[in-house]
Amino acid sequence: MSSRPVDAQIDRLYQLRLDEFTAARNALAKESGAAAAGIRALQKPTVAAWAINQVYWRARPAFHALTSAAAALKTAHTAAVTGKRADLRAANKAHDDALEAVLKAALAILRDAGQPATDATRQAIVTTLRALPASTEPPGRLTQVLQPTGFELLAGLPAAAAGVTRREAHQPAPAPTSKAAPGTRAKDAARDRALAKAKEAVAAAVRAERTAEQSASREEFEAARTAREAERAASALEKARRALEAAQEAVEAAERETETAGKKKEAAARRVRETAEALAAARVRTEATQAALTRVQNHGQHGATIHRI
Repeated sequence: MSSRPVDAQIDRLYQLRLDEFTAARNALAKESGAAAAGIRALQKPTVAAWAINQVYWRARPAFHALTSAAAALKTAHTAAVTGKRADLRAANKAHDDALEAVLKAALAILRDAGQPATDATRQAIVTTLRALPASTEPPGRLTQVLQPTGFELLAGLPAAAAGVTRREAHQPAPAPTSKAAPGTRAKDAARDRALAKAKEAVAAAVRAERTAEQSASREEFEAARTAREAERAASALEKARRALEAAQEAVEAAERETETAGKKKEAAARRVRETAEALAAARVRTEATQAALTRVQNHGQHGATIHRI
């Protein structure tokens, strides 16, 4: 099997329902020859990753709009860092709008598929969407929640704070001088305060992101576990229903057999009675015939005696 058909088959795997992935992957591995080991190693996506994959396969324009907005936001941040004019506020707004559109599409897909769309899953989707620009995974084949790195951490922060943070983080602060004018010292102090505030905002955002990701992972794991338990319970219920139906059919069959056996028993008893009655009648006839024969014999012997006299 050539690589292109295998790639197409793998793409189809990630378009299936989440509960169909494992069986389909294993079946594909069995018929893939040398590629079997690699296919068998493919991971089943998490709920959040699966939802984003489905947006890629089913709502490609929204997905591409997000990647384009992310690229534009990165360009704006790069310009701000190098001291060029850049409308970070507009770039952030466009990126947030595109991200919201993909999020809504992903949540709608989850609802239609009957998958749990918890707050934790929603946060995991948002986190992964923010991290997409730095991802090396093929689009449409995500398997895990991604973590934002680089400029993605600044997405959603106020444009002024993000710009100051990036610009100042790459430039050493000028050494204070006693000859600086009062106005310059005031500006330097204001800049230092803005820089410290921006750094605190970034650090807080990173901490919040990590905390949210840990919580999202826990909640997603719990949701997946609950979903598996629900699947097992549904399977057990279906087996019990089939067993009950089989038992009911067996009971009905036994009742029919019992009824048939009862009728046969009654018929046999009736035949026994009729046979007994016929036997009794035959015995009566036999006894009467025997008595008549005896009388005839006795009469013949009596006549012979008279004749001899």
